[in-house]
Amino acid sequence: MKDGRRTVAFHTLGCKLNFTETSTIARDFSEKGFVKVSFDEPADVYVINTCSVTQNADDETRLIVKRALKANPDGIIAVIGCYAQLKPEEIASIPGVDLVLGATEKFNILQYLNDLQKSDKGIVHSCEISEVHTFISSYSIGDRTRAFLKIQDGCDYKCSYCTIPLARGFSRSDTLENILKNAKEISRQNIREIVLTGVNTGDYGKGEFGNKKHEHTFLDLIKALDSLKEIDRIRISSIEPNLLSDEIIEFVSASQHFVPHFHIPLQSGSNHILGLMRRRYRRELYEERVRLIKKLMPHACIGADVIVGFPGETDDCFMETYDFIRSLPISYLHVFTYSERDNTAAATMNGAVPVHIRKMRNKMLRTLSAKLQRAFYESQIDTLHTVLWETENRQGYIQGYTENYIRCRTFWNPELANTLQPVQLDHIDPDGYMRIGSSKDGSGFSNETLIQPSAAPSI
Repeated sequence: MKDGRRTVAFHTLGCKLNFTETSTIARDFSEKGFVKVSFDEPADVYVINTCSVTQNADDETRLIVKRALKANPDGIIAVIGCYAQLKPEEIASIPGVDLVLGATEKFNILQYLNDLQKSDKGIVHSCEISEVHTFISSYSIGDRTRAFLKIQDGCDYKCSYCTIPLARGFSRSDTLENILKNAKEISRQNIREIVLTGVNTGDYGKGEFGNKKHEHTFLDLIKALDSLKEIDRIRISSIEPNLLSDEIIEFVSASQHFVPHFHIPLQSGSNHILGLMRRRYRRELYEERVRLIKKLMPHACIGADVIVGFPGETDDCFMETYDFIRSLPISYLHVFTYSERDNTAAATMNGAVPVHIRKMRNKMLRTLSAKLQRAFYESQIDTLHTVLWETENRQGYIQGYTENYIRCRTFWNPELANTLQPVQLDHIDPDGYMRIGSSKDGSGFSNETLIQPSAAPSI
């Protein structure tokens, strides 16, 4: 209790889509009179929104449950998210867990909390994923200077390593009208940037009105959003290369609000491995997309996801991926080590890669990612950009991003918080920081500004 009101704490694992849903659920708690507290504080209710992309995500869930029990052994612990949908009984048996909710049920969590008491085994409410047909609108506000807006959920792809279709169901979309309404609502909260999120964002439009046809396309959506004057910047979180059409790239290049930053999953640079993964493109298409982006937007930032250690990935296949990435103007990588997942085709494939080799390949690509990012930062020296400054004082510094995703920081100044400021990138010093020259408007506030090329966070 806090000031006579019940308290709730949240912890979110995984993707930005999970963050949007946690934020929406948190607003529901607030409307019912709950006070939100830090996860390490005593709370009446702990909500853990889980991921299950890798085995590590499953293991981490258990550690988070222990953290909640340490903060308050008597607190009610509810587990939701992808892991909860995939293995509800397994989670329910974790000591301390009281409630496990599936893909649809999580949005009605307050109903299930009524009169719930601590017990030896958690209660499960989870329907079959084939019965999940509705789209639940979500967006995050209140925690950042940018908001994550959910436009799509689920996936109809059948990649051989992925459990997401089993956890989130088939591809379905929010209506165009509702997305525009939510975007305007976000802008009224004085949030300057919106990030579009989904499981397969480029598949937007499928299932928009409960059917499998595309009523609108992703291109229709971004055109409609670009016409809204209320929004300063819009960022696309991630989009499959086969769905990133020339028309989308061309539109972003001339857009008023969409920023020159693309995150395009690669997974492998070997066509043989892409085939085993059941991906819907080949490396040649991926290269075409990257080259077109850089032709139209030379200053664009391009990120990629890569999986190492997939079954059948020989040394030659890995080096094919390594050399392919080196040949492209990619700005950073998110590297994932393959782990076997139940009920996936890849888990039964021959050619398992020893774990120590998986880890070695992961390290090699992370090292390459650092070099790629350094090269990208160096390519931007002496160019003008706009930084959106965040609101948190981090040990005397304020941080932010340029439109093309360069991580910035300068000495703390509350007047900069949640503002867009033009700056000139000057040079990278021996400590790995890029100093900024005078601001574009001549104010000179940024002469002591630093840009740190730290590892790019997940979008």
